[in-house]
Amino acid sequence: MALIALKRQPAEQMAAEALKEAILTGVMKPGERLTETVLAEQFGVSRGTVRIALHQMSSGGLVVLKPYTGWSVVDFEPLDLWEIYTLRGGLESLAAKLATERLDASGAARLEKAANELFEAATATDLAELKRRDFALHRCIVELSQNTRLESHYRMVEQQVRMFISSTYGPHDERVVIEHHRPIVEAILRRKPRLAARLCELHCTSEGERVLRLLSDPEKERANS
Repeated sequence: MALIALKRQPAEQMAAEALKEAILTGVMKPGERLTETVLAEQFGVSRGTVRIALHQMSSGGLVVLKPYTGWSVVDFEPLDLWEIYTLRGGLESLAAKLATERLDASGAARLEKAANELFEAATATDLAELKRRDFALHRCIVELSQNTRLESHYRMVEQQVRMFISSTYGPHDERVVIEHHRPIVEAILRRKPRLAARLCELHCTSEGERVLRLLSDPEKERANS
């Protein structure tokens, strides 16, 4: 696990952001132990700073503190994954419908930019950047819904959603990334709200079910990929 040392103090928030990025991009793996001493040395901060950062992050559901074991990256069970992808599907399909109905020229430009950045990342070799652009596109659709309560609920689970999105990536496949996302973007741009909602929910559900299959039979699922 190679992390970049932090350069400024005070650093509680910076440590939390660095830890979050490491988890969401896959540098730190699900279930991995998080030792305060090791993290403090790698970040160049005190153990107290790391401890505060870990407690801050626990509210977002990315790290857990287990009795007699200590801190670790959350490792989702099948029920956790089912809850995340079904909730995500409901929130994002509604967001896609509302975004389509409220789309203006500025929103269309934002959406096209987010989509193009994802598609460009799909042709590169930086998997961490691809994951960031994937989430950024979905986050853009939520913001374009212009529903503040929907955005607020999404923010409550967005870190787990990002971690879920990260877990859906196996070997880099440009075609799959584009095929999954282009129809959603096109439906929104063509002002087809019901189609956009249906495609968005289908995307979330199909990815969720694939991850569950991977957990139950990883060798078979990789062979079918």
